[in-house]
Amino acid sequence: MNVALWVVAGLLAAVYLGAGLAKLTRPKESLAPAMGFVEDYSAGAVKAIGAVEVLGALGLVLPQATGIAPVLTPVAAVGLAIVQLGAIRVHVRRGERQQLPVNVVLLVLALFVAVGRFAGWGD
Repeated sequence: MNVALWVVAGLLAAVYLGAGLAKLTRPKESLAPAMGFVEDYSAGAVKAIGAVEVLGALGLVLPQATGIAPVLTPVAAVGLAIVQLGAIRVHVRRGERQQLPVNVVLLVLALFVAVGRFAGWGD
């Protein structure tokens, strides 16, 4: 089970790191064609979401890998699950139903990591 947790955490970290860095480094206007939701938020809010995603990505891997405060790994996974719940709400409100399957998969994978690490499946 430890291998599955590492694989899922690594994949999630890659997704969130990429998305978060894009939000942090690119102007809001250049994100709009691919991420329509940014039209509803200030540039600062988009950057804040990006920062949360980058920190969550790092939190999925670094604490568990280093053994320093490994409890932060499932905490980061819960945080990213909350991010996905917010994303689902935004996409439903905007009528962007085509985005929902991706959000649900990311939510389920984050919950898998959270439950698995809290339960000690990888110990």
